[in-house]
Amino acid sequence: MGMETSGLREYLDGPYKAARDVVRAGLEANPELLDFAVTLPTDEYRDKVLELLQQITAEGHPARGFPKEYGGEGDLGGFIAGFETLAFGDLSLMVKAGVQFGLFAGAILHLGTERHHERYLADAVSGRLLGCFAMTETGHGSNVQALGTTATYDASTGEFVVHTPTPSARKDYIGNAARHGRMAAVFAQLVVGGETHGVHCLLVPIRADDGTAMPGVTLTDCGPKLGLNGVDNGRIVFDQVRVPREALLDRYAQIDAEGNYKSEIENPDRRFFTMLGTLVQGRVSVGGAAINASKVALAIAIRYGDQRRQFGAPGSAEEALLLDYRMHQRRLLPLLARTYALHFAQAELVDEFVRIFGDGSSEHDRRALEAQAAGTKALGTWHATETIQTCREACGGAGYLAENRLATLKADTDVFTTFEGDNTVLLQLVAKGLLTDYRESFGKLDPLGTARFIAAQAVEIAVEKAALRPLVERLRDVVPNRSGDSADPDAGLRDDGYHSGMLRFREEHMLAGVARRLKAGIDAGDEPFEVFNRCQDHVIAAGRAHVDRVVLEAFQAAVADAPEEIRQLLKDVCDLHALATIEAERAWYLEHGRLSPGRSKAITALVNELCAVVRPAAVELVDAFGIPGSAVEVPMVVPSQHE
Repeated sequence: MGMETSGLREYLDGPYKAARDVVRAGLEANPELLDFAVTLPTDEYRDKVLELLQQITAEGHPARGFPKEYGGEGDLGGFIAGFETLAFGDLSLMVKAGVQFGLFAGAILHLGTERHHERYLADAVSGRLLGCFAMTETGHGSNVQALGTTATYDASTGEFVVHTPTPSARKDYIGNAARHGRMAAVFAQLVVGGETHGVHCLLVPIRADDGTAMPGVTLTDCGPKLGLNGVDNGRIVFDQVRVPREALLDRYAQIDAEGNYKSEIENPDRRFFTMLGTLVQGRVSVGGAAINASKVALAIAIRYGDQRRQFGAPGSAEEALLLDYRMHQRRLLPLLARTYALHFAQAELVDEFVRIFGDGSSEHDRRALEAQAAGTKALGTWHATETIQTCREACGGAGYLAENRLATLKADTDVFTTFEGDNTVLLQLVAKGLLTDYRESFGKLDPLGTARFIAAQAVEIAVEKAALRPLVERLRDVVPNRSGDSADPDAGLRDDGYHSGMLRFREEHMLAGVARRLKAGIDAGDEPFEVFNRCQDHVIAAGRAHVDRVVLEAFQAAVADAPEEIRQLLKDVCDLHALATIEAERAWYLEHGRLSPGRSKAITALVNELCAVVRPAAVELVDAFGIPGSAVEVPMVVPSQHE
């Protein structure tokens, strides 16, 4: 490892290097884990994943994120960094760890009170009590407020009766349910004295110690999946299952022995979103894991492209390296640049998460964090899907062989785009938060509620729209050649202010446009749901434009703070990312007068040039990710294994 690679790796690891290294060492010590997805029958694979889960628990990693009194270290940032690092290995292990520690133990920690912590948390954190997070139902995934499972309080016995009233209310895709889980954190509509108080969470035993289902609980296996078959996803049906009153995780709402319901948060919508907001850690973690999975694919494909030869100049004695071809650079290097950008955006998000959950910050801060987590998760997981597919194609037939890991990576990351929040719905959440400027912090996320709120905020939106004008004026200075080709089309193309200004203009123009459309529809007397539905693609595009800008600015800040010896290399990668992002949206910029044809062509030429600039450092850039050798030293990049 050269000096520059060493400095890059140190910088990428950031403040949680020690946590990352513990997990790296564990993965390096178990290289056979990477073969289990294709070599073991499903049940054996699942049991092996459980065995390794217990091993990482013994090594102490999962405990990092929990309070010291329950066997933890109170290190949230290290916990998330370690979880992300698990994505360098078998993703079934990472997902099972996420279910057990992030979701099940996290629900107990964040939604429960001291009696739940005392009774269950140490066992959940140590892996002695294996649990499920039973939120999603066959009929409702993203719309958690409409879940069908009920928990009805029986005051005569002091118990809740948990029930699945319809087939669509069956809990579905639940990790740990099919084979290993003994208890579930069940999200259900709480019914007390005939009144429904919305979705709450209760702890419900689902299996006895001998592995058999508890009375009234029906457990079935979801069966083979596209990937992640080392995770025992299952279905749970409850038939009048009784649990004591104490089973309610009652941090935000309590029921006394007489059956009186009380909550400090009177508004049921606000109460619901407060509860879900405490579980944002899962979204933060999945986004980071997806970005790390992208790193593995790029490390494999770039190393392969730096070794494999094909064609070449006529009469040449040696064929050319794949990575020396412009098109191969074009396929992989902008994705590498975006991976760096997302890495730094994720690091910024984790810092913000630790700050906000560490000091009890305001509701405004928490809502802003949720939106940032939603947006980063959406872009990070879509990026993984695109990157892994491109890497597979860039490695031809070798990339299709299971031994070279890309096939399993592709299958295992596919679901990331829809679990922990469907990406399209998450971008709608991002845009909704921007449109309302977080003023309706706990308003409904459904289209009706959003449209009504937009109508009520017409005056404030007009003010926000007016605030865009100075930005537009500034951009006229930054973007020469607005309507003609007389100015130098290359002027300022590598300027940070130009890059962020272009992305900010797109974001704010889109937001103003969608707000205007929503207001016009409401003013015309149209039905609010229809008004929102007509604009939904515009809303989601605005959300994505916002996250693109946040990601770029995180990268720019990381370049500015970088040690001098790596700053220029990072600046080259950052410029490649910024210009490739603008290039990908050049049709929009041309439509809106932000680019002339000449300048658009100049950007494409500069992206090509920057690919050539970054190419000599490409292997260094992937080495700096610090991926354990067993994860990337696949047969196609270690030719000696074939000799």
